[in-house]
Amino acid sequence: MWRFLAGALSAMLLMGAGLVLWNSQAASEQAIPDPPPPPPAAATARPLPETVPAATAKTREERRFDRYDRDRNGAITREEYLRQRRKAYAKLDTNGDGRLGFEEWAIRTTTKFATADGDKSGAMSRTEFATTAVKRRAPARRDCPPVESDG
Repeated sequence: MWRFLAGALSAMLLMGAGLVLWNSQAASEQAIPDPPPPPPAAATARPLPETVPAATAKTREERRFDRYDRDRNGAITREEYLRQRRKAYAKLDTNGDGRLGFEEWAIRTTTKFATADGDKSGAMSRTEFATTAVKRRAPARRDCPPVESDG
């Protein structure tokens, strides 16, 4: 019985000490200083460009090629290609059973590699690799009415 009372007393002392520490920290906080005034608009204003520069398809394709070409030798080997395809593993379930067997994955991936490797050299050149790119749809054009100004 005395162990129970000693445990209860120590728990109450710990809770009391926690409350004292909590309240002492809250009282010692200092007020946050006001932010400095913003610089004048004329000093920081720069005209915005009319159009936003976009990456060309070649630039995007070069970055994609470099992600696959780990040893930076200018060619993607079968092993380099398959290493990156593991990321798309879940998309390769051909029979729709929710489980992906190695055969499903290997057949689709090696078929894609063999199709892209046009000269059957066992490695893809930049041109051959470009045929494996995901075909992107152009964004739908939205014709919005012009904004009326209150001149």
